[in-house]
Amino acid sequence: MSFFSRFMKKNQPQPRPLFYDIVCPYCFTKFQPEEVVFRAMHSREDDENYALGEDDALNKYRERFGLDTVDDMEAILNPADIPEEYHHYTDHVLTGLTDRYGVLTRRRLCPACHNELPVTAGKVPSNIISIIGASQVGKSVYMTSLIHTLQHTTAGHFDAACMPLNAEISRKFRTLYEEPLFERGDLLASTQKEKMQEPFIFQFVFKDESKPPLTLVFFDVAGEGMVDQDYLGLHGQHIKNSAGILFMVDPLQIRSIREKIRINYGDKPGEWVSQYDEPRDVVLTMFGDFIAYQEKSKTSIPTAVVLTKSDMLHSLKDEDGDYIKSNSNVFNNYVHRKTLNLDEYHNIDGEIRRFIEKVDRPFKDTMDVYFANTGYFAVSALGSNPVNQRIEGVVSPIRVDEPFIWLLHKLNYIEGSDGP
Repeated sequence: MSFFSRFMKKNQPQPRPLFYDIVCPYCFTKFQPEEVVFRAMHSREDDENYALGEDDALNKYRERFGLDTVDDMEAILNPADIPEEYHHYTDHVLTGLTDRYGVLTRRRLCPACHNELPVTAGKVPSNIISIIGASQVGKSVYMTSLIHTLQHTTAGHFDAACMPLNAEISRKFRTLYEEPLFERGDLLASTQKEKMQEPFIFQFVFKDESKPPLTLVFFDVAGEGMVDQDYLGLHGQHIKNSAGILFMVDPLQIRSIREKIRINYGDKPGEWVSQYDEPRDVVLTMFGDFIAYQEKSKTSIPTAVVLTKSDMLHSLKDEDGDYIKSNSNVFNNYVHRKTLNLDEYHNIDGEIRRFIEKVDRPFKDTMDVYFANTGYFAVSALGSNPVNQRIEGVVSPIRVDEPFIWLLHKLNYIEGSDGP
């Protein structure tokens, strides 16, 4: 630091806007707070505008995910139809309406899908984290391991709580994902292309009230859809409206090391799937869908490139450090507390960057061209390689929360620090 730089003004934080654009955590439509609609708090048989009826927009959304239709819903109220003096604002954000019968409603809905919005929508940034990757990279397993770790460990280290948005999401996550994996040791079935998964929505809420909560939306798009242009066109909206991306890459996608790993694991014919979508194919499909339309054909969305199944890299580490050093931190879990340990992050980031550059240079070059803000990580959602679709022993995730913590840092929720 020069003598004169000591007296230079520090960059002042940007002034807080009066309100923020809302990104619906269900359908990922982006809109301004005044564009919301409301659900009436009551119904009336003598007024057709307030009578119970079908909600076509909501049922269309539910049909998309194979959910039952809902009949006899209360009416939709449009703020434009109600005089301004009956509009209610909180922190400059429209949060309520008093209808013609003097009944107040604060049930704000997305104007596109008519799902109810979080109470913080419009008051804080709508930060969405997306998990993407080709088929069979283990997105569902990683999502389960990550959320479990955030709830039981990470949140406590950052004076926060990680909570599902509602009781239905809590029940579904626990019974379909968390209990099978962590209590019974059963691997999760792959997400099928024709079977849409409704988003899992959680909030990372800090005990420090000056920090806004972070809404986590894990939209588990079927892997095959990530290289299908038509499919991605339907479901890519959640990616381009994301604040951060977790881009999953399986070592077995990488042709140059796939055979080495297979041989070292004692592969038998037919045991391993041989057809993998290469990581670069996913990037190229994303480019055609939305990155090509960004400024300079590059996206600034912070993107964590997450090398999954890092436990498999044990079979490569003995080759004189050509791929992964035998004493690599990749194989050791690390706990970040209060801040992101930048020394630890840079060590992992540098090692995985060099590894990817060596084993899949076309993918690394493509990422450099299209993504302006990347970090590289290696995780093991299980801690060991499963046998016959089951985990032997206790599930022990390794570094699964590190990419998420890096995104927290990039989104200015936490600071970075040098050393432990």
